Amino acid sequence: MTISPDLLKRIIFDQQEDQHWPKLYIPRTIEKKLDRLSQNKEIIVLSGIRRCGKSVLLEHVRRIRKNEHDYYFNFEDERLVNFGTEDFEVLHQTLISLYGVQENFYLDEVQNVPAWELFVRRMYNKGCKIYITGSNANLFSEELGTRLTGRYISLDIYPISFAEYSQFHIPLTRVDFSTTEIGMLKEKYSNYLKYGGIPAYIVSKDTEYLHSLYESILYRDIITRYKVGNPEALKKLLFYLASNCGKEVTLSKLLGMINNNGKIIKSNTTISDYCSYIENSFMCFFVSRYDDNLKAQQQAPKKIYFVDHVLAKMLGFRTSEDHGRMLENIVFVELKRRGYDIFYYSGSRECDFIVREGSRTQQVIQVCIELYDPSTKAREISGLVEAMDKFSLSEGLIITENEEGNEIVVMNGKKYHIIINPIWKWLRIIND
Repeated sequence: MTISPDLLKRIIFDQQEDQHWPKLYIPRTIEKKLDRLSQNKEIIVLSGIRRCGKSVLLEHVRRIRKNEHDYYFNFEDERLVNFGTEDFEVLHQTLISLYGVQENFYLDEVQNVPAWELFVRRMYNKGCKIYITGSNANLFSEELGTRLTGRYISLDIYPISFAEYSQFHIPLTRVDFSTTEIGMLKEKYSNYLKYGGIPAYIVSKDTEYLHSLYESILYRDIITRYKVGNPEALKKLLFYLASNCGKEVTLSKLLGMINNNGKIIKSNTTISDYCSYIENSFMCFFVSRYDDNLKAQQQAPKKIYFVDHVLAKMLGFRTSEDHGRMLENIVFVELKRRGYDIFYYSGSRECDFIVREGSRTQQVIQVCIELYDPSTKAREISGLVEAMDKFSLSEGLIITENEEGNEIVVMNGKKYHIIINPIWKWLRIIND
């Protein structure tokens, strides 16, 4: 039984009314890329955690396509619980009856409908331009990879960056700053550290909003979607991960933690599945230790980072502010936003981030709050130099909270160039 056209019309009208521009709109740097891609024929896929701004980006595209903006539909409506593949045709006919023939489609959270890619491919083959959003990485990779290979461009959307957050006060084109501007950037970074990058939370500063976001992801994107049989174990796992941002974990350690009050989960395989579900929701990421041997790399402990440092802080438990871990988490998300492959290094010394593009290591990075303590500085530089040697690099980067400078370090008869950058300055680097 197909869905009623009258119901679809009501939903379309309701959704059109709900599409308000945010009162405080923060322009996104990815808009320039979206504007360029609007001229291409490929399907544009926007994927990322819930409420990170994907729908607002769709609205941005609709605004620049003034004559082709009406075919918007959000599949996150509870009235669409029985919407099936055959209903796409009814939806298309309904849109035509309301707005005439148009060739631009804007399909929000389309992964909620089984076999959605069949309709998208059919419209693509007719020459339509299609924008779709989704908040589940695994479903997108499977469906895009099977029927839409070579027909789409995928863009990962993250919460608001510090560059975007601070652009109202100092234009992003600025790379050198006055004393006053430095003071302003430090103040803005302090706010960013406190409130993170989830758009609505930046505005409301209401912790209940973050709890609502967490509940929505937990139940809609993980428990319901994957039919998780042990929700309490999953919650316990998420709590542990959020409490241990930037630290190494293994499946056996996670299994032991969950089962410390009795055997709840039977195997590492279940824990691995739960971790995959969480990562597919874009809530957190598991970073591998770099190793030339792929098997050793897969078996080594992983490091945990969350998509938003404030979300992790709200979900987990800490006896202190754990400032250093939050700094590290912010750097990780920014590297992801810039499109790099990221590993950590552990030899006789450790290095926080190995930044790769394809098969080439571009940069090695250490993150620490400050370098004033000589023992801290020696430890950070020795780990950085060992990683530089490993990847035949002559330059390394240390990101701190406020320190800046350049140093030439001589170790083992070699010279190494160490760049020290304050995080509030490094975060404003923009990759178009």
